[in-house]
Amino acid sequence: MSAVLTHLALHVRDIESCIAFYQEYAGLKLIHQRDNKAGGEVVWLAEAGREQEFILVLLPGGPGRNQLDSDFSHLGFALPSRAAVDVIAARGKQDGILAWATREEPYPVGYYCGLRDPDGNFVEFSYGQPLGPGANG
Repeated sequence: MSAVLTHLALHVRDIESCIAFYQEYAGLKLIHQRDNKAGGEVVWLAEAGREQEFILVLLPGGPGRNQLDSDFSHLGFALPSRAAVDVIAARGKQDGILAWATREEPYPVGYYCGLRDPDGNFVEFSYGQPLGPGANG
C-alpha cells in the first residue's frame, strides 16, 4: 500500500492575513473552518475542484517564520503561462512581498518568482515545470 499526500499544515501568527494571501495570490478557496479546542480557528484551503485531493491547513498560534534568503524551503504553485508569473511578480513587488524576481532556470525548474506570505514563508509561482498547468511533458 502506498501513502497519498493529502495536506500540508502550517501554524501561522496571523491566520486572517494568511487566508487572504492564499485566496488572493493562489486562488485557494476556504473549504472548512472551525474553532479548535485551544480557542483559535482552523481553516482548510484548496484549489477549486481539488478539495478532496490536497489541502492547505492553517492553524493559529504560530511563531512566524523568519526564513533566511538562503533557505529555499517553499510552497509551489504552477501557473498557466509566463505572463501569469509576471503578473504575480508585479503584484508582489507592488505589495512589498516579492522575494525572488522572475527568472528562468533549466528544466525542470522553469520560469518562476517567489513571494513571502504574511507568516514569512516563501511561496513560488512557476510556469514550465513538469507538474501542473504549463507542464512540459
